[in-house]
Amino acid sequence: MIMRMTWQLLVAAAIVTGTPVGAAAAPARVEQAVAATGQRSADNVALDASRKPAELLQFFGLRRGSKVADMFGANGYWAEIIAPAIGSRGRVTVWQPTQFLDNERRARFASGAGRNGNVVLISSPFEAPDLPPAAFDFMLINLDYHDVYWENAERGIPRMDPQAWLARLHSAIKPGGVIGVVDHVATTGSEPRESVEKLHRIDPAIVRADFERAGFVLEGTSDLLANPADDHSKTVFDKAVRGKTDRFVMKFRKPKA
Repeated sequence: MIMRMTWQLLVAAAIVTGTPVGAAAAPARVEQAVAATGQRSADNVALDASRKPAELLQFFGLRRGSKVADMFGANGYWAEIIAPAIGSRGRVTVWQPTQFLDNERRARFASGAGRNGNVVLISSPFEAPDLPPAAFDFMLINLDYHDVYWENAERGIPRMDPQAWLARLHSAIKPGGVIGVVDHVATTGSEPRESVEKLHRIDPAIVRADFERAGFVLEGTSDLLANPADDHSKTVFDKAVRGKTDRFVMKFRKPKA
């Protein structure tokens, strides 16, 4: 109970200051943040070629002073870039499922992205993201939404209801806020629980329908990370496609009213 209250207080403090969602904030300095490789881990920098972080965050419209939720972000990749890009008036809340967060990973995060003064790491069970209400201008889910359709007893992942999961995220985003989704493309028409269990891929049409049913509006898509040469029948962990999968990019907005 004490630990839960501690992170909730940290997050509450983090969202008090900064630029309101409706303010005319300047674009975040993402190109400069990506280029500052000396301030980022070498392992994360090596991922830039396949993730195109500057172009992606510009497409999502990241602004200085934003309150950001980086979902599943304990590897620090996005926080290392977003924290300096949004400036000291912005805040990055990294959420990581408790099933995938141990003391060793906490320590690595603290020595990396956690060194930024405007970053905080929080955790709750995968199936129940515990996020403050109306707290975030921007939320990023990179290569992880498909796992809401995954269950694995060995890893402590129960069967989840994607709509209940998204309802928690909808509550956490400010009216007018944006949620950016990137994921591995599955064959059109494939059943999501089957494609996720076998391949860790998901049909983009399923994702769009899920988010629209949850109350978000699709504002745009991008082929920035598309790869027509990807074999959609291979698991994303196959050496032939790992890091080179065909990925879809969707930008959703929570309506202001």
